[in-house]
Amino acid sequence: MESWTPFPYAQDYAFTAGDVARRWERLHQGDAEPLPHDPAVLEAWALFHGGRFAEAARAGMAAGGAGITVANKATIVYATYLEPSEARRLELFSQAAECARQQAAAEPDNPNAWFWHAYALGRYAQGISVARALAQGLTGQVRAGLDRTIALNARHADARLALAVFHAEVIDKVGEMVGSITHGARREDSLRLFDESFALHPHSVIGRIEHANALLMLGGAAHAARATELYEQAAHADAADAAERLAVELARMELDDGA
Repeated sequence: MESWTPFPYAQDYAFTAGDVARRWERLHQGDAEPLPHDPAVLEAWALFHGGRFAEAARAGMAAGGAGITVANKATIVYATYLEPSEARRLELFSQAAECARQQAAAEPDNPNAWFWHAYALGRYAQGISVARALAQGLTGQVRAGLDRTIALNARHADARLALAVFHAEVIDKVGEMVGSITHGARREDSLRLFDESFALHPHSVIGRIEHANALLMLGGAAHAARATELYEQAAHADAADAAERLAVELARMELDDGA
């Protein structure tokens, strides 16, 4: 594994396996991952929540089974927020997508295998041209993976959030009419899915950021005030772990850039 940029606030998020087990419901309200029985997997999650993403990825892969989910999430969160190289970021998304694809093939009833496959593909698609993403059929794979996740676990808030973003981004890229006809993307479905996601995970920091971005894509200046309000809520949130802290810092940067 190549060197990963360290999480800069690790001193603020010291987690033991016991801490993670006690706070599991709050920490995993978004991805609905079940509390693992394997102590090695729980230790990998402690590394993840503490921001030790490279160690979490290694520990998750070494543990196998449910540990693969830890490795995929650690890789994707790291690539999203901390990897400075665009090429390396895309490589990490591609690796995580393939790892999750293999996990889903081995465990077809595992919601988070499908979710992280779809999510990694979505992030990868965001980093390449729209034409390339469409030519590779990534849009359809993302949609299918998110739909599968929700079918397997109706309480998966993050899958609803990602699907809400999917609708908004497709409409932003190809327009509402073409998006509806070719990809089934609809404005009203995006807004409904955001509401459903927040009902399941009201603390979501990244949810507020994604909702703000989607409102700007769907309505532009008409939603600027509400988008700013959502960014401010995210920027002032009390982060439960390292991943949420990264989302908080992202919101703060967005507000500073817009000032």
